[in-house]
Amino acid sequence: MAPLLESGAVRLGLRAADRLDAVAQAGEVLLEIGAVERPYLDAMVERELSLSTFLGEGFALPHGTDASRAHVLRPAIAVLQFPEGVDWGGQPVQVAIAVASATDEHVRILSQVAGVISDPDQAQRLRTASDPARVLELLQPAPQEELAT
Repeated sequence: MAPLLESGAVRLGLRAADRLDAVAQAGEVLLEIGAVERPYLDAMVERELSLSTFLGEGFALPHGTDASRAHVLRPAIAVLQFPEGVDWGGQPVQVAIAVASATDEHVRILSQVAGVISDPDQAQRLRTASDPARVLELLQPAPQEELAT
């Protein structure tokens, strides 16, 4: 089983015209890594138009609608960084974390994301990362055996 976040799903130094462009780019990454079928991309835009996925602290969490879960092939996330920021309904976003999930498989990594976002230093590291490996390090929980030492 593929990890929820893989290095090929991390895209740094991007630009987007607006939040819908950023959501479309995020969907394309999920499509490229084989996590979703094309109809999921339209559902991501539909979700964004009906309810903003802005999280705060320069982060957004674009994802599809409940009905679009049928187009999820495997759970995954993609991380897209927009250093210059994207206007997300009046709020600036530097990192969009796209989610593909048919059930609640993504909850573990999203709790890690929440932990990173709530720590100003960690959030800044994610917003300014220049290496996909650093993003993976920030967002992937430590293995249980490492926690015990």
